[in-house]
Amino acid sequence: MVRWSGNRYRQSTGRIEWVRLSVAVTILLGLGGCAGTGAKVEGKIGVINSQRLLNDTSAGKKAKESLAAFSKNRQALMELDERDLRRMEEDFVKQSSVLSPTAKREREEQFRRRMQEYQQKSSELNREVQEKQKDVLEGFRDKIEMVVAKVAKRLGLQVIVDKSKGGPTIYHEEGLDISGPVIEEFNRDYP
Repeated sequence: MVRWSGNRYRQSTGRIEWVRLSVAVTILLGLGGCAGTGAKVEGKIGVINSQRLLNDTSAGKKAKESLAAFSKNRQALMELDERDLRRMEEDFVKQSSVLSPTAKREREEQFRRRMQEYQQKSSELNREVQEKQKDVLEGFRDKIEMVVAKVAKRLGLQVIVDKSKGGPTIYHEEGLDISGPVIEEFNRDYP
């Protein structure tokens, strides 16, 4: 039976790590040798500005208009409820001096219930707007992917990166931007 002392265990673990490192270096050197023998990978990259596609294509403008109309409709519903609540509050203030304590409590409770309903409805309408926005933008994104793939293949590009503000691309040369041809193709495919 072999007993492992703390020192022997560390030495053994150190040897194992050294062997792993040696194997990894050997593999990397072997792959590096392969790359040097003509197995070089080259790629052609393009960039697009998806925000520009949303703003400058017919389908993008329609999507934005659809979202704006949907949001405006929901906002109008909320404004009606807000007016009703203001009227209720104004009526209560005007009549509070002539109402009995019981009637005041009933009106206050009625107003609180109405306010809770308003807040719940507001949350529901906001959720509807967010879901609509998600659906519309996902549909638009699907169209972008199809059109970008078509243009990329025609131009012989292998990778397309989004350069929209806040996106992953920090720098690119302007010559890599294919947003213009994508917009033209997009407007042909989705007039």
